Amino acid sequence: MSTQEIPEENLPAGQDTAHGAVKVADNPFADPGLPPHKPRVQDIDEKAARRSERAVAFMFVLSMLATVGFIASYVIFPVDKIVYIWPFGHVSALNFALGWTLGLALFFIGAGAVHWARTLMSDVEMADDRHPIAATPEVKAQVMADFAQGAAESGMGRRKLIRNTLFGALAMVPLSGVVLLRDMGPLPEKKLRTTLWAKGKLLINMNTHEPLRPEDVAVGSLTFAMPEGLSEHDHNFQVEIAKAALMIVRIQPEDIKDKRELEWSHEGIVAFSKICTHVGCPISLYEQQTHHVLCPCHQSTFDLSDGARVIFGPAGHALPQLRIGVNDKGFLEAHGDFDEPVGPAFWERG
Repeated sequence: MSTQEIPEENLPAGQDTAHGAVKVADNPFADPGLPPHKPRVQDIDEKAARRSERAVAFMFVLSMLATVGFIASYVIFPVDKIVYIWPFGHVSALNFALGWTLGLALFFIGAGAVHWARTLMSDVEMADDRHPIAATPEVKAQVMADFAQGAAESGMGRRKLIRNTLFGALAMVPLSGVVLLRDMGPLPEKKLRTTLWAKGKLLINMNTHEPLRPEDVAVGSLTFAMPEGLSEHDHNFQVEIAKAALMIVRIQPEDIKDKRELEWSHEGIVAFSKICTHVGCPISLYEQQTHHVLCPCHQSTFDLSDGARVIFGPAGHALPQLRIGVNDKGFLEAHGDFDEPVGPAFWERG
């Protein structure tokens, strides 16, 4: 339908009916303005303002307590503790406690800030025309003046209770991140210096789970052993075997070059740590002609006929040797623990 077919009384105001063109008004949308400001109860009743102030401070204090709970959770709950919590089921007690305490610490800071802004800070709406991005000196001065006015209206200087509790909550929340640094590595203890090996402990075959006798180890063979009393069903099996895993080979005594290695062996049977001294990979490749073992991760190579010294690769030092012998029942046994920490060299500084 053309404009000529529209009845004249239905045409919008300002349309030229002769040419069908609509005249654009200078400002077709009227400025509705801002609604009248209604004061809040806190604006006219100082007692109500005090109650809001205490409520905000209470939330900030709760945030501080939650942060303390976050830090305390690291001390109270062991890493491997599992608990049943309805309706979540079986969960890690540590992770559950850390998640709730950190979440509450952040929530109460946000809730306190929102309650502060809605009840105590100025709620007068201000309208301003759009302007170019580059600010003029006058605008910069006005911004600083508005900032100073906002700071004064926020009550930071006058309401010291809110200010102090806010600073306390904000200062304590980062402590949660400091505590998280604990997970970057083991605590400075001596637990990496020792293993389960001790005097009199039998060498248990990792495959058969039976004690080893000298006749079970043939010349040129490679056997893996673990200490007596350690079971694959133990909850800490992986932690302990990562330190106590043993590699056993039998070499002709006349082929052993290192004097101490020969003294710590039994009829040519030598026992060395299976854990590479580079980054802790398990060693499993043995060349019986040269008596060399190779770490499959980064090709560190050790000579088992010469004190397991490093002959190639990035490993820092030789594999630790375990002194062994035979008990009165004819089983191979340890004469003590390793004389040095097993695994990567930096454990020695742990």
